[in-house]
Formats: sequence, structure tokens, C-alpha cells
Amino acid sequence: MDYSRFKLPDFNAIPRRDYLLAVVSGLLLALSFPKTGSAVLSWVALVPLLLACGQKSAKKAAKLGFACGLACYAAILYWINIAVTTYGHLPMAVSITIFIILIAYMAVYFAVLCFLMRLGEEKGIPAVLSLPFLWVSLEFARSFFLTGFPWASLGYSNYRILPLIQIADVTGVYGVSFLVVLGNMVVYLVLRGFVKSRDGKGEYPLRSGIVFLALMLVACVYGYLRLSNSGPGETIKVALVQGNIDQSIKWDPAFRDATITIYDRLSRQAAAGGVDLVVWPESAAPFFFQEGGEPSSRIMALATATQSPVVFGSPAYEDANGVRKLYNSAFLLSADGKLLGRSDKVHLVPFGEYVPLAQALPFVQKLVEGVGDFSPGERLEALDTGRAKIGVLVCFEGIFPELSRRYARAGAQVLVNITNDAWYGRSSAPYQHLSMASFRAVENRMPLIRAANTGITAIIDCNGHITGETPLFKEAFVVDRVRLGTSETFYTRFGDVFAVFCVLVSIAMAGFALRKH
Repeated sequence: MDYSRFKLPDFNAIPRRDYLLAVVSGLLLALSFPKTGSAVLSWVALVPLLLACGQKSAKKAAKLGFACGLACYAAILYWINIAVTTYGHLPMAVSITIFIILIAYMAVYFAVLCFLMRLGEEKGIPAVLSLPFLWVSLEFARSFFLTGFPWASLGYSNYRILPLIQIADVTGVYGVSFLVVLGNMVVYLVLRGFVKSRDGKGEYPLRSGIVFLALMLVACVYGYLRLSNSGPGETIKVALVQGNIDQSIKWDPAFRDATITIYDRLSRQAAAGGVDLVVWPESAAPFFFQEGGEPSSRIMALATATQSPVVFGSPAYEDANGVRKLYNSAFLLSADGKLLGRSDKVHLVPFGEYVPLAQALPFVQKLVEGVGDFSPGERLEALDTGRAKIGVLVCFEGIFPELSRRYARAGAQVLVNITNDAWYGRSSAPYQHLSMASFRAVENRMPLIRAANTGITAIIDCNGHITGETPLFKEAFVVDRVRLGTSETFYTRFGDVFAVFCVLVSIAMAGFALRKH
């Protein structure tokens, strides 16, 4: 498509229309994720950006990619400002600065993507070949670079399309991202061929279309087979409790007894018919349980009264060589109120639970209220309730696939995600968080049960089907049976080999392009 008449005299300028197309792509991508959750948009969202990049140089394509990324993540991560100002009590100017830095960082990945895509095209590598591999490679890099922030990877937008996402037990979420990007590329090529056909120069992506349809067919047939093979197995009955404790009073000692009373009351109601496990959210016990005393005794008495093991979040500490280390932890009590074990959070939230480079950034304060800077847990072990082994994911640990894999390989049969999403208010974040957690269940073929302070509390079976979703900011509980995970999947055993394969292919294409240059 020729946009030359729209260009400014400056040769290096990019038409405003192209920037508009890039922003439209970013907004369509954002709308494909929850809360809006229009997954169908994810399959065409990149088309405007691809049209804008057209015959642009690699540098111009990078600028358009950056604009797309800014629009996308500004619309997805707007809730950062709620956490920083409402609950972090920082000035709006500071919040906006943090927000801009974060979305700019995320947008850099889009810039690099478009730069490499166009550079490859200039060297004879078709974008339909390079783009899906580059996309997965950069998503994978984002999952661990600078401690990792794999929030809103493209595949998560399709979390409700169960037949499609079953391939996650082989490829992880990256396989779904790959298919969605390839689908976008085919749609773009069809549209471009249609436009050029009016001049008698149209070429349609026959081979690319066949490859895409074949991959989709394989994925969906595999998905339907997996969904139909969910046979009977050993189950346990779980009760998930949502206390709806306001974040502004959560750590106030004056409200400690009231908090325990709410969880005690809801737990007794949920366990009235007998359950095998009661789960409270992250930091549901806002005190040091290990110090004992009346609040701790009340939780132990609850376990005894309900005759059920209880998992609950509470800070913990360990003293060594005169230094106290604090942990964001989950405790497991037996049905007779005895401590069975503790699981410490190993992947902390930067600036929320600790300050990176604290000595170099003394002016930066934590956003989290509570007891102080946390240390990461030093080990990751499944806890045994007597009826099942559980792997506890605290808060946003649920968005890191490798942690769930490690629990599965350590013998866990149920993943337990305890979280406090009150930080995000009534934004899209709790829905986005839930969508990512659903993939952990599919990847390892084991249920994930989720207790959230203010919601969304839910049960996710081994196929990613979500039930019992609670409303936000209401007291609630969910009681149901879950079938224990029994077998190790390809993904559990080998991890992100598909993502690594995409990285290797991307490197090979880069080598080809450089050699040709």
C-alpha cells in the first residue's frame, strides 16, 4: 500500500496514519485480554501494525512497534496506578512515572520484534516465517529478564478456548502465542493480496494458509482428544475462603481479631459437610503465626473443629547470625491443629516485597504495607496434607510456569494459589491474573485451586475449565471436589523446549541474514 502522498517532506518521517494503525493494533491486543476478553480480536490485532510496517525500513518499523507496545500495555497495565496511589500511598506524579517506565520497557520488546522482522525481510526472510518465532523468543526472554514479568503473554488471551489451549501440556503458553501470531500473519497476507489483486498483482498466501490450517487442525484435534480422555480418578473435597478484608486495614493490629473471626466463620460454614482441605488467601493471618498466642491458637482450633487440614498465608521469619529474614509464607496445619509444614514465596514482587538494588536506590520505598522487606524462600517443596501433596504458589508466582513445573516434579498433585488481589481494586488485573493461572493447570495436568482475599477465588481443573468464580469484594467461599493430578506431562518433564526451539530458529535466521549481508 502506497502512503507516499501522506508523507512529510522529511524523508525519515513516518506518516501519522501508520502511527494510528500501530496504536489501533495495540488497543486491539489489549481488548483481547480480560476483563474485556474478546479473544477473537487477538487473531487479527496485529494486522494494522503489519500494514503500517509495510515496506518501512527496520528502524521505522521499530518506532511503529514501540508505539503499538505503548498503547497495548498502557491499556493492559493501567491498574498499576491503582496499586501505587490508592494502596501504596504515593503521589500521582510518582505513580505515572513508574507506569510510563514500565510500559516503555514492555514496548521495547515490540520495537525489537518489528525491527528484526523487517530486517529479516530485507535479507529475504519472509515475515510469515520469522514473526511467530521472533514473537515467542521475545515473550520467553521477557519471562526471566530483569527478574521476569511474563504478564499478558499473547496466548493467555485465549484461555477460555479449551480445545486450543490443551497443547500447553507440550508447548506451554508459547505454543498458543505462536499459532495466534501465525494466524495474524496469514490474515495480513490475505488482505494484502486482495488489495493488490485490483492492480492484477495479487498473490495469496496459499502455502502459509495451508500450514496454518494444518497446525490449527492438529492443535484442536489434540485438544479434543485430551478433553475427552479426562477419566475418573482420586478426588479430594476442598473449601476456598474469600474473606474480603479491606487492604487499608489488613495490617492494622486493631482489626486482627475481626479478620480471624471472619475467616473462622466462613471456614466453618464451608466445611460443614466435611472437607479434605481448607484454603485461606495470602496474608490471611496478618501476624507472625509462628510466635503462637491467641490468634494462632484460634486457627489451630479451627482445624481441629472442622477436622480438616488448613492452608493459610502469614508472614514468617528466621533468625541467623543476628540477622532476621522475613518471608511471605503459607502454613499447613493438620486436621488436629498441628503444624505440618511451611512454604515460602521464592519469586518476590520487585518494589512490592523488596527493593532491587536497595543500597543504590535508598530513596525508593516499598509499596507493600506490613512487616518489612521480604527475602525469597530458599527451597521449593510440596506439602503433604495426608490426602494429597500440594504445591503452594503465593500471589503472582502463578504467572511463572517454571515454579508450577518444579512443584509437579516434586510430587505435587494439586496446585494451590493463594493471593491478595485487593491491590488492583475493581480493575482488569484480577481477571488477567486468573487467566494466566489457568494455564498452569493445563501445562501440568493437575487442578489449581485459588483463594483470593477479595477475589477472584475459583477452581481450575486439569483441562483449564474454571468453576466457582466468586465476585470481587464480597465475602464468599467455594466448595467442590477436584481430581488429583496423576501423570507427568511432556511440559512438566522437559519444560520450555518449544520456546527454546523458537529461540534457536530465530538465531539461525539472524545468522542467515548476517551472512547474506
